[in-house]
Amino acid sequence: MSGQAPGPPVRAVVTDIEGTVSRISYVKDVLFPYARARLPDFLRDHGADAQVGAELDEVARLAPGQDVLATLLAWMDQDSKATPLKALQGMIWSEGFSSGALRGELYGDVPTVLFRWRDLGVRLFVYSSGSEQAQRLLFGHTQAGDLVPLFEAFFDTRVGPKREPASYAAIAGLIGVPAAEILFLSDVAAELEAAVSAGMQVCHVVRPEDVTQAGRFAAVETFEEVDRGWVSTQ
Repeated sequence: MSGQAPGPPVRAVVTDIEGTVSRISYVKDVLFPYARARLPDFLRDHGADAQVGAELDEVARLAPGQDVLATLLAWMDQDSKATPLKALQGMIWSEGFSSGALRGELYGDVPTVLFRWRDLGVRLFVYSSGSEQAQRLLFGHTQAGDLVPLFEAFFDTRVGPKREPASYAAIAGLIGVPAAEILFLSDVAAELEAAVSAGMQVCHVVRPEDVTQAGRFAAVETFEEVDRGWVSTQ
């Protein structure tokens, strides 16, 4: 860990998912291919459902005159953060988790530390580009069991883009904690920059297999280091 500056006591932790609590390859190599392979059949079988139909209408609004399926597949190939795509992926993953075809995978250090923070009274939240539904599915089907009850809320791109300071200001307002008393964890420097601009404390989580290079922010490899440097010592 390098360069951590002391700040106010941490009352809340907001964590990213991909590359922070779960390996990047799990999303790219497991979840994304699963959703892509099942998307055509899912739209055929559920296109008339109200919830699915609402997301398809939003796709059509965002890409007028384009074939909806082709648009969604193109967005998947581009790793687009489009909200209707994320919502539809979440629905497909829901079926996969319910059937047992999918299981959430977290880094081994994460569950123990999350339970410790909960016991310390630290409020826990998630902010990810994946839909709220997808976030709940991953945390609800982990190797440590259902971790959803540990979190007060799950935020997705409906609160705003992850690289915009206004999104983090909005989260602070929604949870009712001063930004300076919130610690945001992510593996993406641009997201940390946005959170800092909104007044939050941040920590750059750089897992050993991550090609991301630590920048100007204090960096750690595990949640144990976050715990020692920011939370339990305060």
